[in-house]
Amino acid sequence: MSFISNVIGSFGHGGYVMWIILAGQVLSLAIIAERAYALYLRRALENKKIAKMFEDDIKKGKLDSVVMKAQQIGGAMGKVVQAGAQAALDMGGKDEIQSKMDEVLLTENSLLEKRTGFLAALGNIATLAGLLGTIIGLIDSFNGVAQSNPLEKATLLSQGISMAMHATAYGLIVAIPALVMYAVYQNRANSLAEDLNQGSLMVFNWLSYNYEPVNKKRSS
Repeated sequence: MSFISNVIGSFGHGGYVMWIILAGQVLSLAIIAERAYALYLRRALENKKIAKMFEDDIKKGKLDSVVMKAQQIGGAMGKVVQAGAQAALDMGGKDEIQSKMDEVLLTENSLLEKRTGFLAALGNIATLAGLLGTIIGLIDSFNGVAQSNPLEKATLLSQGISMAMHATAYGLIVAIPALVMYAVYQNRANSLAEDLNQGSLMVFNWLSYNYEPVNKKRSS
């Protein structure tokens, strides 16, 4: 409790720098919460499993059924499958199918890394702001000591240094969780992107291998 009280007290000594760190902490906590929901609650590593649900219909040429089922499933995998199957329905070749699927993949993969990079930036800013607050606090302390009674110099200097160091401590308190969660979310985003790309490749291979027989069935 004493540390928390000292941190609160150091706001008056650290000035605007402490408020910058506080703003960074609020923002980083908001991003951490939002990314946890987006990457763990809304998405799961099951895109390859979802892709296999379309295998039989694609190989049988039931692309209308594939499009309808993809719309019902939704999500990233559903959107990719729908784009590829619709391209095949429109008599598109391999290039058209791949182009439509890649277009959706780029959009979905970009959403996985959305705002995550801000955590690394906020962590670095909080650390640097803490150091800046410490330097400002030390400068103020030494200026105060230079103009004080010699008997009070040691006490004032120790108090000033203690208060100034809390700026660095507070900056690290904000920076460490932000940087840790940045690494965690980057790993999660990479895993989700790899799973989505592998599932999409499976669907593309089925579509590109079967699109000529499908077209012949549709024209007959």
